Amino acid sequence: MINGKKIIALCASRIYDPQIYGFIKTLHETLQADNCALLIFGINSDIYWAEDMNPAETYIFDLMPYEELDCIMIMDEKIKSHRVSSRIISRAKETSVPVIIIDGSYEGTHHVNFDYEAGFEEITRHVIERHHARHPHMMAGLPNNEFSDRRIDIFKKVIAENGIPFDDSMLSYGDFWADPTRDAMREILKRDRLPDAIICANDIMAINVNDMLQEAGIRVPDQVIVSGFDGFDEVFFSTPKIATSSCDTILLAEAAGSAALKLMNHESIGDTYITPRLIPNESCGCTEHNWNALNMMASFNNNFYRHQDDTRILYDITSNMETSDTLWDMAASIHNHKTKNSLTVVDMNIFDMEENYFMTSPEKHPTPNFHIINDADYAEEHRFDRIPLPDELFYDKTVNDKESVLSGNFRDRIIELMDSGFPLVFNALDYMDHPFGFNCYFYRELVITNYSRSAIVTSAISMGIGGFVNLQYQRRLLEKVDEMYRHDSLTGLYNRLGFHKVFDAFATQEENFGTPITVIMSDLDGLKFINDNFGHAEGDRAITAVATALKDACPNGAMCARFGGDELFAVLLGDCDPQSIVPEIDRNLGRIEKEWNLPYSVAASSGFFTTTLEAGFEITKALKQADTEMYKIKTKKKA
Repeated sequence: MINGKKIIALCASRIYDPQIYGFIKTLHETLQADNCALLIFGINSDIYWAEDMNPAETYIFDLMPYEELDCIMIMDEKIKSHRVSSRIISRAKETSVPVIIIDGSYEGTHHVNFDYEAGFEEITRHVIERHHARHPHMMAGLPNNEFSDRRIDIFKKVIAENGIPFDDSMLSYGDFWADPTRDAMREILKRDRLPDAIICANDIMAINVNDMLQEAGIRVPDQVIVSGFDGFDEVFFSTPKIATSSCDTILLAEAAGSAALKLMNHESIGDTYITPRLIPNESCGCTEHNWNALNMMASFNNNFYRHQDDTRILYDITSNMETSDTLWDMAASIHNHKTKNSLTVVDMNIFDMEENYFMTSPEKHPTPNFHIINDADYAEEHRFDRIPLPDELFYDKTVNDKESVLSGNFRDRIIELMDSGFPLVFNALDYMDHPFGFNCYFYRELVITNYSRSAIVTSAISMGIGGFVNLQYQRRLLEKVDEMYRHDSLTGLYNRLGFHKVFDAFATQEENFGTPITVIMSDLDGLKFINDNFGHAEGDRAITAVATALKDACPNGAMCARFGGDELFAVLLGDCDPQSIVPEIDRNLGRIEKEWNLPYSVAASSGFFTTTLEAGFEITKALKQADTEMYKIKTKKKA
C-alpha cells in the first residue's frame, strides 16, 4: 500500500489486443471504485508455451515492486509460459503477496478461469446435435498441449454420445495458428470424402479453415460446417461469419477484480469459473450474428491508418537517437507527440564505452544502476528547449542498484503518476536480447489506440538507445585505433604520422601565422652502453625515461614526439622560455632515475631552436636546426 492506495500488479501480454484491453478497462473500473491503483507489467508477444524461450522483455516481471504490492494477477493463458508465471509466483511467495491466476492453475494461488471445457462442449454439441453433422473432423491445437488435449477429449466424448465412432483420420493439428492450419487443410482437401463439419479448437484456425474451403470451391456451411472457439473479433468479418463460443473478458475482469478486493480485505475466496457464451453464426447454418462489427471495423480502420503514421515517425525518432552525439541529445530525441505520456528509465552501465554492454554476456553485467533519462511531461513543458529532464535528475550521480519500478530518482514521479487515477503500463527495454531498463506509460484516458501504440514506442526507444550505445562504442573503438596509430607504442608520445596530423592542422590555418614556435630536441646519452651492459629492455626504459622527462617539463599543449631511436622532441606554440625548460628536463631525469630505481645513470642532451610560423613553414627545417643545437651540447659533454 502506498499513500493509502492498495497496489495491484497485472502481468499480461499484448495489451493492445481488444480482448485484453477490454479486460484491463473493466478491471481498472472495478478496482478504482475501492481506491486501488493498477500497475500493468506487459510483454508484447506470446511465448506459446515454448518453455525453452526466455525473451528479454519478460525482465519487466523482475522489476515489479513485490515488497509493496497488495495483490498480483497473472494472465497465464495470454503470457503462455509456465516458467515465466512460476517465476512471478515464486517471487510473490517470498514477499507474501497473494496471487490470482487468470486462465490457468498453479498450486498455492487463487484461480479465475473460463470453463473452457463447458464452452467447447457447447459449441461442439451445437454442431453435432443441432446441425446433425455425422462425419465431423477436429482441427486441434498443438500436439501434447493441455488446452488442445482437453478439447480433443471433449470432441471424442460428444461424438461418442451421438453414436459416431472416433478414428485418427478425424483429427488434425493446426497448432492454434494460421500456417500450420493451412498445411493441415491441404491434406484434408486431398481426401476423396471431405468431413461434413470441421470443429476448430480456436477462431484463428476456424477462419483459415473457412478460407481454404472456399478457395477450393467448397461451400460453407452447405457442404462443410465450420466452427471456432474463443470469440475473437475477427470471426465477425469472415464470410460467412464464424460460429464460435465467446470467452467474455468483461465477465472475467469483473470476477478477477472482485476476487482481488476480497483477498486484500482478508476474505476467503474459492476458485471462480465462467462459462463462455455460445455464438451461433452463418458458418454453422444459423442466422447472421453481427455483434458490434461496424464499430469494430471503424476502430480497425482508425488503428490501421494511425499505425502507418506512427511507424514513419517512430523510425525517425529511432534514427535521431542512434546518431546523437551525446547522451543528453539522445534522451532529448525521444520527445515527440507520438511518445507523449511516457517515462524512460535505463541502467546507466550501458553507457560505459570501455566495454559494449550488448556484446557482453548478461552474467558479466555489473549491478544495475537505474536512472530516469526522459519524462514526456517535463519535455512537453520545455519543448522549445528540448530539455529531457531537470539537471538535478538528468545528471544525478547517485547509485540506484534496486531493480524495481518504484526506486531511485524516479520513485516519487511514479507514485505521482499512480495517483492520477489511471493504470500505469510498464514494458521492458531490451536490445539484442539484453534487457536494460523500462518504459512507463501514463495514458490519461483509457483508449485502445494508446495501448496499441505502446508496443511500437517501446520497440523504437529500445532500438534507439541500443543503436546509440553501439555507435558510441564504435566511435570509441575508432578513437582507440586512431590513438594507437598516432602514438608511439613505447613512449606514448606522438609518432611521425600523429605529429604531422596535429601540427599540419595548426600550421595551415592562416589565423595562426605569426605565432612563435620553439622546438626542443632531446637525445639519450649512452644508449649503446645501456643496451650492451643491461640489455635492450633497459635501453627502452631509458628512452621512456627521457620521453617522460621531456613531456613533464613542457607546458600543456606541447606536441611531444618520437620519430624513432632515442631522439625525441617537443614543439611548443606561442611564447615560452626554453632556457628554463631544458634544465627542468635534467631535473626530471634525476627524479625518474630514483623513482624507477634504474640500475644506471640516465642523462640526455637537449637543444632548442625558436622561430615564427609563416605561410609555407617547413617543420623539418626547424627540427634540423634544433637537432644541430642538441649535437653541439652532446659534443661539449663528450669533450
